[in-house]
Amino acid sequence: MILLAQVSDTHFDLGARNAERVERVMAYLADLRRRPDAILLTGDITDSGQPDQYAEARMALQADIPVYSIPGNHDDRAAFRIALLGEPASTAPINHVHRVGELTVVLLDSSIPGEPAGRLTDETYDWLRGALADAPADGPILLALHHPPAHLFSPVIDEISLMEPDRLAEIVAADQRIVGVVSGHAHSSVATTFAGRPLLVAPSTASVLGGEWELDLPDHVMDYAPDPAVALHVIDENNRMTTYFRSIPMGGWLGVQPL
Repeated sequence: MILLAQVSDTHFDLGARNAERVERVMAYLADLRRRPDAILLTGDITDSGQPDQYAEARMALQADIPVYSIPGNHDDRAAFRIALLGEPASTAPINHVHRVGELTVVLLDSSIPGEPAGRLTDETYDWLRGALADAPADGPILLALHHPPAHLFSPVIDEISLMEPDRLAEIVAADQRIVGVVSGHAHSSVATTFAGRPLLVAPSTASVLGGEWELDLPDHVMDYAPDPAVALHVIDENNRMTTYFRSIPMGGWLGVQPL
């Protein structure tokens, strides 16, 4: 069994609130009886891509298990690279691949500098094909990106989701090793399908966006009252993906009570 934690849309803004919520989530993950094999950060790490915000994020996201991150539309690629990856500044897409046990995790940069919507560039598609070609022939693969590649019935997110999702869908549908796709951006826990595979959208630690049946635009958009939340993805020995969405009380984890 492989266990991945997905933390998303942390929006570090140099304020105490968002940082404390992420620290609470990280403490919860560290205290689990079965700790995650890796943590995936699926974008919007900062609120406006400032170097000081990345410094704040780097401190709060420290862990003694691997942490893999990609940018979102609120991030800045150059500052992201310097602060979180220890690489020279560059505005090129931040794509990377990692092995977690038998699982290959492919992280794709769907951000467009200066734009809220997402797109995978031709360069990224070429890179993705190469990463899939290099992955083990019989091992499971998980794709991660910031922008959801599907309609989510959100009057906010559907306007700024992944453009040209059919290009990605063709690749996903053609590769039976891909067990699922995960994303962020929607500030809600969402489960649907994409190209015949599970598409799991992680909640935000910072706030919640509702669906078209509950939002009253433009007056009511973000809900800041709910506790922070995290997605926990299990890939089992049959390459089946199971996801738990867990809210983390800011007052502390209360433990398991008898049913």
